[in-house]
Amino acid sequence: MSPLAAITAILAALLIGAMSPGPSFVMVARNSIGLSRRDGLATALGMGVGGVFFSGIALIGLYSLLASVTWLYVSLKVAGGMYLVYIASKIWRGASARLTVDSGASEERTNVRKSFLMGLSTQLSNPKTAIFYGSIFAALLPQHPPLWCYLVLPPMVFAIEAGWYTIVALCFSSRRPREYYLKVKVWVDRAAAGAIAALGLRLIFTAHKVGI
Repeated sequence: MSPLAAITAILAALLIGAMSPGPSFVMVARNSIGLSRRDGLATALGMGVGGVFFSGIALIGLYSLLASVTWLYVSLKVAGGMYLVYIASKIWRGASARLTVDSGASEERTNVRKSFLMGLSTQLSNPKTAIFYGSIFAALLPQHPPLWCYLVLPPMVFAIEAGWYTIVALCFSSRRPREYYLKVKVWVDRAAAGAIAALGLRLIFTAHKVGI
């Protein structure tokens, strides 16, 4: 497989992976509906930066390291699962809180910053994403790729991750989804919290199983 064909196949696989429902999708959708379009876009940006991080460590061979050091992989799964459960608990506790969207420019900037960090940390907290990236790169990237591959892959990965979640943010931040969310905020937040917690608990309880 030529380097160009390998890059194309990698990017196609990553796009399919990004479009699969998971904690990242839930987080972007919730922030877009429950906070603001800017918060949703900031969360999407965080997902994109997280994707660049994973592509970077995949390029330097993290998959091989995790495959050979079982305890490290298990530790990452447990830590990531615990973080997702923590995020879910915060969402659950805040489900009944009254939502204030327009509360001043300074608070809006703070919310956007928090949304970006939440998106980034949610992306980085899932070790399965790291393994997914590593396995895709290991399977499709040539053993000795040309230099341009290292220069092209990170920005293209960012475009895929941030681009997809930007679409999600724009779709879920329109007026009708927001109005509906305000009516059923408690149940939507608790459903999102339940989904994220379930994913976190699954990571914890399957930590002993090495592999994707």
